[in-house]
Amino acid sequence: MSSTAGQAIRCKAAVAWEAGKPLVIEDVEVAPPQKDEVRIKILFTSLCHTDIYFWEAKGQTPLFPRIFGHEAGGIVESVGEGVTDLAPGDHVLPIFTGECKQCRHCKSEESNMCDLLRINTDRGVMLSDGKSRFSINGKPINHFLGTSTFSEYTVVHVGCVAKINPAAPLDKVCVLSCGFSTGFGATVNVAKPTTGSTVAIFGLGAVGLAAAEGARIAGASRIIGIDLNPNRFEVAKKFGVTEFINPKDHEKPVQQVLVEMTDGGVDRSVECTGSVQAMISAFECVHDCWGVCVLVGVPNKDDAFKTSPMNLLSERTLKGTFYGNYKPRTDIPQVVEKYMNKELELEKFITHEVSFSDINKAFQYMLQGDSLRCIIRMVS
Repeated sequence: MSSTAGQAIRCKAAVAWEAGKPLVIEDVEVAPPQKDEVRIKILFTSLCHTDIYFWEAKGQTPLFPRIFGHEAGGIVESVGEGVTDLAPGDHVLPIFTGECKQCRHCKSEESNMCDLLRINTDRGVMLSDGKSRFSINGKPINHFLGTSTFSEYTVVHVGCVAKINPAAPLDKVCVLSCGFSTGFGATVNVAKPTTGSTVAIFGLGAVGLAAAEGARIAGASRIIGIDLNPNRFEVAKKFGVTEFINPKDHEKPVQQVLVEMTDGGVDRSVECTGSVQAMISAFECVHDCWGVCVLVGVPNKDDAFKTSPMNLLSERTLKGTFYGNYKPRTDIPQVVEKYMNKELELEKFITHEVSFSDINKAFQYMLQGDSLRCIIRMVS
C-alpha cells in the first residue's frame, strides 16, 4: 500500500484558466480515488490535437479552469474501493474512453463504445459523485475526458485504464492512448485493406500517418496521401505513403482526380481531417462494388454529409470508427505487445520532447505544424 493512499496529494499541474491562454503550472491537490477509481502518477504525457481543439474552445462549450491531457503513461499510486484489476505499482495507460466490461457494448465483439464510459467532452467531474478530484485552495478544477494527464497525479475511472507490460517504455507507448491507435486501428480493424490494394489517406497529421502506417503493414501497394500542406509530403514517405495530392493543385474535385488515377477509384480510403468536404471526397473516390471509406475525423456539430444515394446503391461502403475500434482494457495491452515485438514503430511519430515546465512549447510546436507528437516529461 502506498504511503499516500487515502490522502490528498499536493503536486504540480498545468492548468488552463482561459481559452487559448498559456497553461500555468500550479500547485494542486489531488483527492484520493473513490469507488471504482484509480490514482495514477503520470510519468510521460503527449499533446494531441484534441487538447488544442478544446483549449481553444472555438465552437465548443468553454469549461475552465481545466486540466487537459489524455495521452499518457504512468504507474498506479493507489486504488479506490471495488478496484480488483489494478494494484499500486502497475504500469498503465489512461484512456479517454472506457470499457466497463458489463454493458451490452462491452459484451459485444462489434462495439468499443461503452454505455457507461463513452467519451464525454463536456463533463468536468468524476462519474461516481459528480465532483472533481482536483482543487486549488479548495476551488475545484475541471477534468478533461476523464484523464487530465497534464498533472503529476490524476484520478481516472478504472474502466479507462489499460494495464500494460511493465517492460514497455512509457515515453513511447503513451502515444497509444489516442492518436496512433485511432488512425492505425481505422485502417487495420475497419478498412481492412488487402495485400496489393490502393489506399487513400485524407489528412497527413499524426492520425493520418498512423492510418498510412496501417496500410503499409497490411501490404497496400499504393498509398495516396491527400493534404493541403505540401510540407507534410516528405515526412509521409516514412510511413509508407507513395503518392501525394494537394487538392489546391487541381481544378477538378479531388475525388475525380483519384478516380482517374486509379482506374475507377481506390479500394479503401480513410478520412482523418474532420472536414465534411474531405469526408465526401473520401467516400466518392472509392471504387464501386468493393470500395470502403472509413471516417475518423470529427466534424463540426452542424455539418451535414451530402452525396448521391447512387454512390451507395453502387455498393460502395461508408463506415465510421471510434478509437480505431479498439476496446481500451482488452485490446490496447495487445497493441503494446506488438510494439514490444518490434511489429510497430512508434518512435517515428515522436518528433519533439520537452520538460513539464516547458509544456507550452508543445502547444507552439503543434500550432506551427512542426510536430506529430511531443512527449512531455513529467519527472525531470
